[in-house]
Amino acid sequence: MRYLVLILFVCLINFSIFKAQDDDYNMDEDISIDETSSSSSSSAANIEKGSVPTIKSASANIYFEDQFQDKSKWSRWVKSQAKKDDVDEVLAKYDGEWGIEIPQSSVYSDDYALILKSKARHHAISANLFKPFDFSTSPLVVQYEVKYQTNQECGGAYVKLLSHTGKQLDLKQVTDKTPYTIMFGPDMCGVDHKYHFIIRYRNPKTGAYSEHQAKKPTEPLDTYFTDKKSHLYTLVLSADNSFKMYIDNKIINSGSLLEDMEPSIIPPKEIVDETDRKPDDWDDREKIADATAKKPEDWDETEPKEIVDQSASIPHGWLENEAVMIPDPNAVKPADWDDDIDGTWEAPSIDNPACKDAPGCGEWTAPMIANPAYKGIWRAPLVDNPDYRGKWEPRKIPNPDYFEENHPYKLTPIGSVALELWSMVDGVVFDNFIITSDQSIAKQYDDQIWYPKSVLESKAISAASDSVVDAVIKATKDRPWLWAVYVVAILLPLVLIFVFCWPKKSAKKAADAIRKKTDAIEADSNDQQSLTRAEEDEDEPEEIEESKIKRTVRPATSRDALENEEQVEEDEAAEPTEDDKSKNSSPSASGKGRRRMRKE
Repeated sequence: MRYLVLILFVCLINFSIFKAQDDDYNMDEDISIDETSSSSSSSAANIEKGSVPTIKSASANIYFEDQFQDKSKWSRWVKSQAKKDDVDEVLAKYDGEWGIEIPQSSVYSDDYALILKSKARHHAISANLFKPFDFSTSPLVVQYEVKYQTNQECGGAYVKLLSHTGKQLDLKQVTDKTPYTIMFGPDMCGVDHKYHFIIRYRNPKTGAYSEHQAKKPTEPLDTYFTDKKSHLYTLVLSADNSFKMYIDNKIINSGSLLEDMEPSIIPPKEIVDETDRKPDDWDDREKIADATAKKPEDWDETEPKEIVDQSASIPHGWLENEAVMIPDPNAVKPADWDDDIDGTWEAPSIDNPACKDAPGCGEWTAPMIANPAYKGIWRAPLVDNPDYRGKWEPRKIPNPDYFEENHPYKLTPIGSVALELWSMVDGVVFDNFIITSDQSIAKQYDDQIWYPKSVLESKAISAASDSVVDAVIKATKDRPWLWAVYVVAILLPLVLIFVFCWPKKSAKKAADAIRKKTDAIEADSNDQQSLTRAEEDEDEPEEIEESKIKRTVRPATSRDALENEEQVEEDEAAEPTEDDKSKNSSPSASGKGRRRMRKE
């Protein structure tokens, strides 16, 4: 019965918590966004209850946009069918799987997204921009969402903005060698977390391209890969050569293309002359041995650094005849041991128990001490080199590739966006891509799409990780009447447990308890009475003699004396004294008392 009540109580608690969470979730889904809240007059929010928020915009400042809600535009994404160069045939294929579907962890019922669906494979998929971005306008804003539905182990989630060379790019042939202008986004492997911003810059003097990456941010990035939430990655590159990198609207890294890229975009004015060689007579020794110094005659190089301590003696109790390790006497040769196959069996060695309390066992050797006569190998002291000319360095010459650049913002135009990745986990979600020259449009996508989703995801994760106490408090916040249910559900099992575990005591046990508390007189059994009387007779023989004298009215024969003695015993048994109750009797004492009384 007790277990049944406890089970009912747990079920009641869970039901109320789940019901409260369900109510809260339904309340959170009722999100409405007005067009007036938008920072762009050409945008509008079209949201239905329980559905993902969407934005429709016809702004000319949008170069690419995809919320993946329009199924007719899914075909714009083209999976690569190419192979990587200089890689084993098995690994060279871009055979990683992609899908446009609703993620398992989605907080909306119809939120489609681009999902990387296989692990330990090369993946490549790309789409053309609506129109090329040629860096004639500013700023360039690149923004998209990434969510790791499982903890990432090793792999990237960055985008590549492929270069536009004037001719149409075959998206089915996109590889890691396909030229790009900007690479941007998160990447990690093990404990190394990165947030990339890399540009390929064309040297205007030589026409050669070189890669330059932003300095590593100091902000910790590990939680963005492990919290299983959608995170918003934003790059803002401006015409003043400044860049800002955001995660969830928080600046993670910033700097200048001229000062904060590695290596520097502007090459050095001078470079080392690779043909220059160090002259043969160049002496770059700052100190040399003193040629005039002589070795002292008493300098003995043969003396060792350490010698045996002749004053040492063997410690008292040292057991020279005992080995430090002995065969285990309790070891038994395994039944399946075959000497022909396994070799001769030997018991394993254990520490010698005889050495446990001894200062040592086995052969004793005296310790080594420093040799006071040791001087080592003699060397002449060092003096300044009169021919020292300093440290030689090759000469520098003007850099033929040097150029001056005040506007590195003007990069190679962009024509496509691509995801060319290797990942050790599947289920990576990409959503809500936007490439624009208007930062307010990107902010609108942030406010109306990512932020509501992030709130719902946080609440869902928080609800799943709440403790029982937190869940109970949350459940009763808007439903105070649940407290009455909890009180009844808690008290009822406690009452039943008390009743079953502590039953009512019997009348006899209750009476015994009262008698012990009040020290009430309690009649002893016949055996106990005999033992008590015998002990008192032994301890107080004078009182027994006096009582017999008082009760004797005539000379008594031996028979009368015995009758009187029996009468005295009956009277004493009927009227127990305080000493009787406090003494502990024994059979031996009782027998001794009877013998004394009969003798008298």
